[in-house]
Amino acid sequence: MNLNRQSAIGNRKLEMTDRFIDQRKNAWQRLEELLKLLDSSSLRRLHREEVRELGRIYRRTASDLAIARAESRDPRLINYLNNLVIRAHGRIYQADAQASSRIGKFFARDFPQTFRRTWRYTALSFSVFLIFGVIGFIGTKHDPEFSELVGVPPAFRELYIETKTHWWEDLNEANQVGASSIFTHNIQVTIYTFAFGALFGVGTLFYLAYNGATIAAVLALTYRAGFGNDLLTFMVGHGVIELTCIFIAGGAGLLIGSALLVPGDLSRSDALKTRGKEAGRLMMGVAVLLVVAGIIEGFISPAPIPAAIKFTIAGVTGLALYSYLLLAGHGSDSQRD
Repeated sequence: MNLNRQSAIGNRKLEMTDRFIDQRKNAWQRLEELLKLLDSSSLRRLHREEVRELGRIYRRTASDLAIARAESRDPRLINYLNNLVIRAHGRIYQADAQASSRIGKFFARDFPQTFRRTWRYTALSFSVFLIFGVIGFIGTKHDPEFSELVGVPPAFRELYIETKTHWWEDLNEANQVGASSIFTHNIQVTIYTFAFGALFGVGTLFYLAYNGATIAAVLALTYRAGFGNDLLTFMVGHGVIELTCIFIAGGAGLLIGSALLVPGDLSRSDALKTRGKEAGRLMMGVAVLLVVAGIIEGFISPAPIPAAIKFTIAGVTGLALYSYLLLAGHGSDSQRD
């Protein structure tokens, strides 16, 4: 009687195993197919749907392995699923490691090399900002009403300049909120500077000229009112990185504009593809630099610390930033991706 019962139980387990295999074998076969594709390629070359499918089937197969270990007596099935899960795990996390390596390579080599290759566009961006900044400063220093011509509202003069209000000190009341607001504003200005390059570069040049003249006019108004050094002390700590980001973004926008206006020997579409790739690299690097600038502007610039410390921070960050941009990855400048 016991033998018959054990035999019946064994038969039921075999039936359950066979049914389990029949229900799941198509998914396992599909996982094998995706892994074979990865053997001759990389994860980023798969279509988006294939990547999602790989992750979904991998997780389900890992669950199937746990079920097989708990309920099946078939060692071949357990070994098969175990090997399949190990292979999939290795390929997925190898891809993660490769992605981390690519990020490191980008910041160690690609971004600074791209900056050096495209320095003329960044220099033009800086020149336009500087020229109109000088015009805005001299014009406003001579006549405060000139500031209205470069975009400073009359209400700003009445509310802040004539009352000698240190409006930037409000950031001390809530640094986290202030930093978040500043970071958002910096991103907005940088994106506009870049995106207006699609208007054949004219939009980028206008936006650079406008910002240069406006910032300089505000600074001139504070100097006329007798508290310009206070504003300059606030601006200097984060200004080196922030302005550099604007200049690089302007250069990226001019790259796009030049591809539309002066594609050279290439077609406009090919020029856009080539220079657009360079512009994209620049903007990826700028995105990280903006985080640093936002942190300094939100937490250090408005802090009641000696001006000497803020100017020292400006000098150190400027030296570090331009040493990185001009020297990093220098040994392989001839390599192109």
